[in-house]
Amino acid sequence: MTWQTLDVRTDPRGVVHVTLNLPERRNVLSPAMIAELTEFAYAPGAARAIVLSGAGPVFCAGGDLVWMRAQIEADRPQRQREARKLAEMLQALNTMPVPLIGRLHGGVFGGGIGLASVCDVALAARGTKFCFSETRLGIIPATIGPYVLARMGEGRARRVFMSARVFDADEAETLGLISRVVDEASLDVAVEAEVAPYLATAPGAVAAAKALARALGPRIDDAVIDDSIRRLADAWESPEAATGIRAFLDKKSPPWN
Repeated sequence: MTWQTLDVRTDPRGVVHVTLNLPERRNVLSPAMIAELTEFAYAPGAARAIVLSGAGPVFCAGGDLVWMRAQIEADRPQRQREARKLAEMLQALNTMPVPLIGRLHGGVFGGGIGLASVCDVALAARGTKFCFSETRLGIIPATIGPYVLARMGEGRARRVFMSARVFDADEAETLGLISRVVDEASLDVAVEAEVAPYLATAPGAVAAAKALARALGPRIDDAVIDDSIRRLADAWESPEAATGIRAFLDKKSPPWN
């Protein structure tokens, strides 16, 4: 298949390397990227492990602001349809029967933290910056919320979930968002150390064990996902969202800044 927003390569061992490949746009979660990540997640093939990374200077800058502004101008059914696409992408990645290892660097913002949270293991280069940037724009981290809270726990999440404060990789490790911080020069070696054990495991048993972990962990079912979609649609309808997103695109400060 020809991918427009991803670079997908499989090495001889069956390890699939999926790279977010919109470096000129800081790998924003555009509608096309959301669709392609969903398509890949539903059919990962016979991969032994999957490594998710980003091309260019940042892993992922979050949601596409042009797409978000379109939701401000849409009616509620359209907003909910678009929110569902993002929610379904995250759930598809979260439920893949293959281990997913995140290779994070540069910046991980908004929806990018959602991608990190659905990884089974996420490693970050020292110096990587993280931010739940949504409230700065007048919206909320709704569809990523179930996965973030499952990863971090409520208490730790509340330290950074609402403030739009930028925090570094060391704090992300302390918060439980990522597994380990390594020097950037050692990042690929650290990722390989996470991949290697899976090459000696039975793929079916790995898939079953991952499904068990999800079943025993925090509930993320249709009801939870539907609630996150409703909350995001509500946020997009608010005057704050219209003001904040417009100000960002116009390179102006919103009134609450």
